[in-house]
Amino acid sequence: FSLTEAVAKAEVQQEPSLETTEGTGINISCSHPKIQPDWILWYRQLPGRGPELLALTAKESKEVPAIAGRLWVSADRRSSALWL
Repeated sequence: FSLTEAVAKAEVQQEPSLETTEGTGINISCSHPKIQPDWILWYRQLPGRGPELLALTAKESKEVPAIAGRLWVSADRRSSALWL
């Protein structure tokens, strides 16, 4: 999973990898202090496949039914997290 922004030189920070066991929830957080565009987009890329858009939002936290998860966005929009 990774977060991207419309600005090519956006700076984001995430854990390089996270692991969990099946049936156990995981929280993937991302810091994006210099966010410029209106949208926050989360993608996943499975081995051997292209990126797949999972969720997008401008400001609000929201459910992500496609992956039975939830996208959380901080009030200042400088960080977000995807709970699976």
